[in-house]
Amino acid sequence: MTLTHPVADAPASAGARIRAARVEKGWTQDDLAAAVGVSRSAVAQWETDRAGQIRGNLARIAEALGVSLEYLVSGEGGQARGDELALLRLYRELTPEDRQILLHTARRLARA
Repeated sequence: MTLTHPVADAPASAGARIRAARVEKGWTQDDLAAAVGVSRSAVAQWETDRAGQIRGNLARIAEALGVSLEYLVSGEGGQARGDELALLRLYRELTPEDRQILLHTARRLARA
């Protein structure tokens, strides 16, 4: 998923960025709540910058919305694409040895 607004135009607060990413995805607060495993009222609190339980849920919010954690926290770093998130999830499931193989392969491909 890609936000239609550039990062320079990112909403000023984390709550506003959560709301913008949710709306861009076409989700209701109920949809985001279900994806993250919280109540709709928790989502409403996040979006109005009444922190609630946002800290412990930021990574899940970012993953559910298909945005980078950096974007939610600071408005920078842009939008993590779905493929990037999928690769990150796969990487985290690998053994340390397989992670090294993947990194070596990725570096070789980046040079090509």
